[in-house]
Amino acid sequence: MTKEKARKVFEKLKIMHPSARCELNFTTPFELLVAVILSAQCTDKRVNIITDKLFKVYNTPKQFAYLDVEELSSYIRSCGFFNAKSKNIIAMSKIVWEKYGGEVPKDFEKLTCLPGVGRKTASVVMSVAFGIPAMPVDTHVNRVSLRIGFSKGTSVDKVEEDLKRLLPKELWNEFHHYMIFHGRYICQSRKPNCQNCLIKEDCKCFLKAAKKINNDKIGML
Repeated sequence: MTKEKARKVFEKLKIMHPSARCELNFTTPFELLVAVILSAQCTDKRVNIITDKLFKVYNTPKQFAYLDVEELSSYIRSCGFFNAKSKNIIAMSKIVWEKYGGEVPKDFEKLTCLPGVGRKTASVVMSVAFGIPAMPVDTHVNRVSLRIGFSKGTSVDKVEEDLKRLLPKELWNEFHHYMIFHGRYICQSRKPNCQNCLIKEDCKCFLKAAKKINNDKIGML
C-alpha cells in the first residue's frame, strides 16, 4: 500500500470513528500501565470492572509493590492468567517504586524492561499516558492491517514497522485508536460488517472476496 492510499484510509477511518479513544479507565500513567497488563487476553470492559474495585484500594506503585500474589489475585481473578499477571504487576511496581521513585518512565526501552511489559503495552503507555507518538499493535490492529493491506507481516513487530512507514509520526496515536475501534466494532474477527464500512473499496480482503463472487457467477453462466 502506498502512503497516499494509507492517508486516504486514515481519513475514512476518522469519519467512521470520531470518538475513538482508549477505553480503559485510569487516572494516572501507573493505573494505565496496570490496566494494560491486565488487558492481555481480556476485554477492556472486564478490566474496567476489575480496576473499578482494585484502584479504590490500591493505586500507587508503593502499594502494589508490597502486595502478595494471593491478595492481588483475589481482585483480578476474573481476567485470566491472574497468577502470572499478579506476579508481573508486583515485580513491575517494585521497580517503578524503587528505581524510578514511583514515576512510570517515559522511555520506551525502560518500559519494555519492566516485568509484564512488551512492545504493545509500552506503546500504549507512551501514546495514551504521555502523548508520545507510538504504534501499539494489538489483535484488532493486527487483523485490520492484514485485511486492508497495510501490511503482509507475519509478526506484530513487522505490522508495527509497516504502519509506521506508511503514516507520519504525528498521526500514529490517533490512527491506532481508529484501527482498534474499527476492529472492535466493524471489522470483527468472525463476521466483519463490510456493508457499513467506508473503506471496503480500499480493502484488499473485501476486493478479493468480491472478485471471487463475480468469478463464481461468471462460471455459473
